[in-house]
Amino acid sequence: MSDSTFEGQNVVVTGGGTGIGRASALEFARLGASAVIITGRRKDRLDEVAAEHPAIVPVVADVTTEDGAQAVVEAVQTRGGRLDVLVHNAGIYRQTPVDNPDLALSREMLETNVIGPVLLTARLLPLLASPGGSIVFTSSVAGHNPEPYASMYAVSKSGTHSLTRTWAKELASRGIRVNAVAPSAVRTEVYTANGLSTEEVDGLFKGFAAANPLGRTGEAEDVAPWITHLAAPSSSWVTGQIIVIDGGADLTAAADSPYSPYRGGSEGVSWGS
Repeated sequence: MSDSTFEGQNVVVTGGGTGIGRASALEFARLGASAVIITGRRKDRLDEVAAEHPAIVPVVADVTTEDGAQAVVEAVQTRGGRLDVLVHNAGIYRQTPVDNPDLALSREMLETNVIGPVLLTARLLPLLASPGGSIVFTSSVAGHNPEPYASMYAVSKSGTHSLTRTWAKELASRGIRVNAVAPSAVRTEVYTANGLSTEEVDGLFKGFAAANPLGRTGEAEDVAPWITHLAAPSSSWVTGQIIVIDGGADLTAAADSPYSPYRGGSEGVSWGS
């Protein structure tokens, strides 16, 4: 894509302080976006990303709340009141084994991974370019593959898949496209945030790589270009698609889940935000 692909466009990336959200925000900025509004709950991480490119605008916001959604709306309004791309990247992972589903964690996960995007989309829809607007979800292979010990996470990502396809139909008449990326094992802060040491993460990912047809695991930079590609004008005839980015893991029986080998503590982990 050209370095001016998103010239003059405003982009929102939720959970833009780390991982795939951070990489995507920087890629949109590199490709010429006028403003890339990133959200998250940790001001320090958002500020770090914003320091890397002048187009990036940090907004501390919990986008599962009315106040958080309104903060994003106001940030878009301050920049001309038009939104071209909305990337739903913020999400959390919680392990909820069948014998201990922990309803509080389950509700938190559904609130963050499903209800949050529903709320934010509803609030931003009046500002989203019509025609020409694009919504992209960061989902997961857990949305269509079994996810042992994390059934409610899988439910939430199946929900993301459903939102992608349903909204693609619902918004097509407005000229708004909706797509998703579904990565497999991508090395982000999610693992160390859940108490794993660097050595433990290295071992975990060595196992993931051994089971992967391409012989390696993913990086955030493997996923971000697909998010920008789906959002770009060159993909104007693509909607309702869920693009699997997994190094071929879907092809193998060994790829039940990139997370099931680790049964973390009940506190769960956060990614994206």
